[in-house]
Amino acid sequence: MNTATFIEASSPHVMNTYGRLPIALSHGQGCRVWDVNGKSYLDALGGIAVNTLGHNHPRLVPALQDQIAKMIHCCNYYHIPNQELLARKLVELSGMTNVFFCSTGLEANEAALKLARKFGHDKGIDRPEIVVYEKAFHGRSIATLSATGNPKIQAGFGPLVEGFIRVPLNSIESLKAATQGNPNVVAVFLEAIQGEGGINPMHMDYLKAVRQLCDERDWLLMIDEVQCGMGRTGKWFAHQWAGIKADVMPLAKGLGSGVPIGAVVAGPRAAQIFQPGNHGSTFGGNPLAMRAGVETIRIMEEDGLLDNAARVGKHLADALAEALRSELNTHAVKEIRGMGLMLGIELSKPCTALVGQCADNGLLISVTADNVIRLVPPLIMSAAEADEVVSILCPLIKQLLLGAA
Repeated sequence: MNTATFIEASSPHVMNTYGRLPIALSHGQGCRVWDVNGKSYLDALGGIAVNTLGHNHPRLVPALQDQIAKMIHCCNYYHIPNQELLARKLVELSGMTNVFFCSTGLEANEAALKLARKFGHDKGIDRPEIVVYEKAFHGRSIATLSATGNPKIQAGFGPLVEGFIRVPLNSIESLKAATQGNPNVVAVFLEAIQGEGGINPMHMDYLKAVRQLCDERDWLLMIDEVQCGMGRTGKWFAHQWAGIKADVMPLAKGLGSGVPIGAVVAGPRAAQIFQPGNHGSTFGGNPLAMRAGVETIRIMEEDGLLDNAARVGKHLADALAEALRSELNTHAVKEIRGMGLMLGIELSKPCTALVGQCADNGLLISVTADNVIRLVPPLIMSAAEADEVVSILCPLIKQLLLGAA
């Protein structure tokens, strides 16, 4: 099938909500995908940090086929055995206590906001307020959009939900000043590494200081690990590098290796806030999604993918820094940042054109915050594939910066 024909035939009836490339993907294997015309691409985007195990994994696919033949969905009126298995595993990996399952990161973040509000109401606070961050992204529902720190994507959807206090990243003094004397604050809600905001990590010392402040003031520390969690940084959850625990931790994306899944993991201070009737999700915790989560974690452990993410991520970051050394020295490339296989390359000029140029050259990436190249490949990526990313991407960066592209 010709791609242009496919797109022309299919696009009139699909709501125009995405700035799509003229590519229709057909199938994948490992870290490579092919379009309907047979062109191959190295996948350094992983469905935006979703395809943890790559494509057509030889152990995941048979497990999902087995589950589909047994049961895809049943409602939460009944016990679902793999819910308990996956919840037990997430509790073990996080050091927390209880899990609620949903289907997306947006749902997980929405549930976190509800937990924080009910936490406040249970303490007698009529108008709870939650601290959120500049450049944050937590989703596109009205509540999560209100928590998000991007005026461009908020535009046209007012009035936004009230009850948020916005602060800059990595400034404990700013956090203290913004909340000084305010008895309505109930939680701090942050991404351990901002994804859509431009791959902006929270500093380890800052995370520790926020944890201490939340303990002192009886606030919930809610850490959004939707994009940076599930082994992407070389630990199961990015905030674990700081040696702290969250009270509430939304997850999604890589937890199911492509099967829609979300989760809210809660520690002791938040685990009993929701009671029957307070929250729910029709598709949340369905048998197929739970099997995907169980198998994803099992394969990650068996294959040492946390170590691989840390090792290959460092190799990729080092190779990018070497290839772009002169551009870093002149600040045409402002910074290469991130952890593990969640890396951002910030340029001195907008670079959205690179998405299409890289695709033309057989590489899938994304650009976020206008001038930050985002690399979030499957956690199975090899060092040789990382080198291939560098060999395709860096010449195109150089051309763009010289104005030749």
